[in-house]
Amino acid sequence: MPPTQAESVIKNIIREIGQECAAHGETVSETLAAFMVKAVVLDPSNGFNMDRTLMKSDVQKLVKLCVSRLLDSKNPSLDTIKMQVYFDMNYTSREEFLEEHHRILESRLGSVIREITDNRACTREELESLYRKIVSYVLLRSGLGSPTDIKVVREATAALQSIFPQAELGTFLTLSKKDKECQLKELTMVVTGIRLFNRDCGKGGEGIDDLPAILQEAIPATTQHIDSQLQIAQDQAYRYTAILETVAKNPLLSMELQPYMLKEALYNMRQYETFLQIILSDIITCAQEVEMMIKQLGAQLEQLKMTVKSKTAVPTSQVFPIFIALSNLWTSFQDETVLISVLSNLTTHLEPFLGTHELLFPEKVMQNLLDGLTVKTDVCRMKEHMEDRVHPVDFRKQEWLFPETTANFDKLLIQYRGFCAYTFATTDGLLLPGNPAIGILKYKEKYYTFNTRDAAYLFAESPENYIDLIKEKAKKNAELIQLLELHQQFETLIPYSQMKDVDKHHIKPITKCESSTQTDTHILPPTIVRSYEWNEWELRRKAIKLANLRRKVTHSVQTDLSHMRRENCSQVYPPKDASTQSMRESSTRVPRPQIYIAGLRGGQGKITYGVKVNLTRAVDET
Repeated sequence: MPPTQAESVIKNIIREIGQECAAHGETVSETLAAFMVKAVVLDPSNGFNMDRTLMKSDVQKLVKLCVSRLLDSKNPSLDTIKMQVYFDMNYTSREEFLEEHHRILESRLGSVIREITDNRACTREELESLYRKIVSYVLLRSGLGSPTDIKVVREATAALQSIFPQAELGTFLTLSKKDKECQLKELTMVVTGIRLFNRDCGKGGEGIDDLPAILQEAIPATTQHIDSQLQIAQDQAYRYTAILETVAKNPLLSMELQPYMLKEALYNMRQYETFLQIILSDIITCAQEVEMMIKQLGAQLEQLKMTVKSKTAVPTSQVFPIFIALSNLWTSFQDETVLISVLSNLTTHLEPFLGTHELLFPEKVMQNLLDGLTVKTDVCRMKEHMEDRVHPVDFRKQEWLFPETTANFDKLLIQYRGFCAYTFATTDGLLLPGNPAIGILKYKEKYYTFNTRDAAYLFAESPENYIDLIKEKAKKNAELIQLLELHQQFETLIPYSQMKDVDKHHIKPITKCESSTQTDTHILPPTIVRSYEWNEWELRRKAIKLANLRRKVTHSVQTDLSHMRRENCSQVYPPKDASTQSMRESSTRVPRPQIYIAGLRGGQGKITYGVKVNLTRAVDET
């Protein structure tokens, strides 16, 4: 099937799934429907052949399966997929978010900029209107107050007039469009810096929020909320893990608990925990940036006060750079405020995807399942086997990495998000955290961790077998592809634009480095006494010399001629004769040709006879 035809078929399937779900009162996005289509096709139990063209009956079956899974409101697996789709659609990295945020601000100001740069004001009223538009642009771009607030407008106008009086509008109008835009941006930054300085001095600042104080209050509150949610998620995950670990050892118990979908619930909670850790990491970065910017803001304001002091006039070359630096710092504060707000909203919108836990596992059910079990945290599990390390001598063909032999041990990209690969493959999907201290296995440029030494040894004997088992398990539970970061094995489930970035963050272990040492010749300072003499005759000679010096007297005299006298010398260059020769200028002139033809007009006959007359003067006559 041609790619265009296949794409059309897929779009029709997605559209039909959306319509079917809407008919049952469930709104499904195209992204979620597309993910579900791929998840159903990957599941081998559904019987779809990836290499065969889909028939009409296959399409109907596919739509039916997708709709039934999307309408299953009590399935933790569906909630996990919805959570993953929502997070992927709404979360971006810090750099990408700030870049997109600035791009949106620029696009919103585009019409205002065009009104100013395309203006051809001539009359006094038109110039005043243009100046008011510039003031509005400065306020909109800086975000310091509303352009409809009279007090804010007056303060901004006063600040603008101090650096850009209305009389300079004529010069501004003569600039090119690009130069106008650059000057508007510079004026905005300087006016923003002036208003911030006035606010700090208590002489203005109308409509300016105290962003540093707001951030210092919002960041700890947001961090505390996420920490509490993360603790709740981890506690619940530990309880699920304890139950599933017991089930893995008792096959009879496994049959009884199969309808409860404990593993799907564990996947849901682990995915939620992962997303919270990503958000928390970004907020910690924001906190560090804000702390650094508050110090810079105080330093800039103090420097500005020292520069201005009580002077009536200050050179612009001294204060304008500080005003611009203040403006850039305040813009960074605004960016951090928006970023914190977005991350907080993202955290809030992830919570609804945990609704099935209370329905399937109320506290009474959980207490019955946990009766007689010991709930262990991830840290406790790691401490239990901290001393049982892998012995590299047991493996000649495998490479093992340890903290003391690998410089960037903590930065290695561990497969399956750090969970034990052997346990997951042999227990049909149980997630236990791996312990890097036991040893990290390097296999085909990928790194694997394990929860025990025995698991590490068994996995190292046949890695490909266990990797294939994990892949087959992920086909049955599509949410595992993102949870365990299996995008390389399922490239059809990520966009092409992201496929190029899969290996971008691959970090190679640093196990060797060049080093050199040097031993000092004498570590302790020398204690040799240079004046020591062992020869008594040498000591006798020194004693006689000192005795003779006692009877000696030193005299010095000075005469009038030698008093304050010093030698002087100088050097001169004798004059020398020099001559120059000037160039004589001359010119020539050639005669200008003057040739006329007579008889071209005014003749009586039909035939015209022309006479050529040469009136050019001779060369010697010029």
